[in-house]
Amino acid sequence: MKNFKDKTVVITGAGSGIGRALAIEFGNQNAKLALNDFNMQTLQKTVDILKHKGVNNILTFAFDVSDKTLMNDFAQKVRSTFGNAHIVINNAGIGGSAEPAYLTDTDSYREVMDVNFFGVLNGCQSFLPQLVANNEGSIVNISSIFGLIGTPNNSAYCASKFAVRGYTESLAIEFHKSPINIHCVHPGGIKTNIAGDESDSEFVEKYLKTPPEQLAKRIIKGIQNKEVKIVFGTDAFKTWLGSNLLPQKLLNKLIWKEMNNILDIEKYKQFIKNL
Repeated sequence: MKNFKDKTVVITGAGSGIGRALAIEFGNQNAKLALNDFNMQTLQKTVDILKHKGVNNILTFAFDVSDKTLMNDFAQKVRSTFGNAHIVINNAGIGGSAEPAYLTDTDSYREVMDVNFFGVLNGCQSFLPQLVANNEGSIVNISSIFGLIGTPNNSAYCASKFAVRGYTESLAIEFHKSPINIHCVHPGGIKTNIAGDESDSEFVEKYLKTPPEQLAKRIIKGIQNKEVKIVFGTDAFKTWLGSNLLPQKLLNKLIWKEMNNILDIEKYKQFIKNL
């Protein structure tokens, strides 16, 4: 798909960051936009930006993407408003607890998996029938470079993004001979607010550098070129290279050297002592 004029583009998590940047880029190309976010206020801000730019074909629906019933409702609203979707970008996501795995409780894992993985699954299951009915289209699932490697203090987030990767790669094989294109995106350090209250931390300042607008342009190029895997952003290429070429033991050593400073070593020592 090269031209997005009058195509219906569904974007979850469009209230900020990557989702907002994608909405603006597709709006600039005269697509019809169906936008979701959990937060109606931030979603409305995206709409205001788009309307200021002269984009008017916009449908919004604020809900939690982990709710399958509401995702189905969203799909029906899109169809009744614009017709079948052509591009579905499952972008909505949350960060984890930013604590070591041994201090992260089960509920935290479930919360992250519900949004980051099951939100993607819901988006695919609800909208794929529309793409199949069109006999064309693209599914774009946002994983992460943390879906290529595991990192300290991010076990829940990494687990969810590895799950997105595995599911999307399976889906891509199943649709290999079809006119439906499946894309898995592994952003590197994109400058968004996903880190929440940690936005001023050393981690964010060091690793989250790439503007989301650059990633949005790269994703659109990837859709046009039918790329199955899109790896882009701060540290993305070296992470992809390391995950593919280095023995796991060496990769672990390098990641530890790079990121051990974000671990609370005293908590780790206390945990070991209490075993």
